[in-house]
Amino acid sequence: MITKKRVKTLMKITMVMLLIYIIIVHSLIYQTAKQEPPKGMDYLIVLGARVKGEVMTKALLFRVEAALEYLKENPNTKVIASGGQGPGEDITEAEAMRRYFVKHGIEEERIILEDRSTTTFENLSYSKALMEDGASVAIVSNDFHMYRASLIGKRLDFAEVHTLAGKTPKIAILKLWSREYFAVAKTWIMDK
Repeated sequence: MITKKRVKTLMKITMVMLLIYIIIVHSLIYQTAKQEPPKGMDYLIVLGARVKGEVMTKALLFRVEAALEYLKENPNTKVIASGGQGPGEDITEAEAMRRYFVKHGIEEERIILEDRSTTTFENLSYSKALMEDGASVAIVSNDFHMYRASLIGKRLDFAEVHTLAGKTPKIAILKLWSREYFAVAKTWIMDK
């Protein structure tokens, strides 16, 4: 028979284990987000995020702004705009990014569209197929997403994986970071 005392003990153990997990994952996310890619990367892969109609959400805008700054400082780096089209999106996420880059002076020949993906794993897998073997890459996403994205990149055998973090919209920090703790666990267990 399970006693109240035993249930309380199990609850405390579970809570402590969950807290330890969150601290470890938060530390990994934070450390990865603070990294800066070396100059002269062969490619940036900008991971898609929601588009409302034809307008980028702040999460996607912060990603492309970070990528744009790097691209302007590294004129030989190509960019893969990676993201398909979901519900409520009139254009692909890749097309929204392409338009932004062109509007801000990035030449079309430097922009490669990957417009089929709907998950981070697909973003990186489909983008890898568009790159030369052995190319160096920096993955661009929001800070909360960088650890998981880099982990998937390593599992997909990218020759080099670096990260470039855009900030997370303040209004969505709690929601996105909370969701990411569970997404990391899924990646550790399932995304091989």
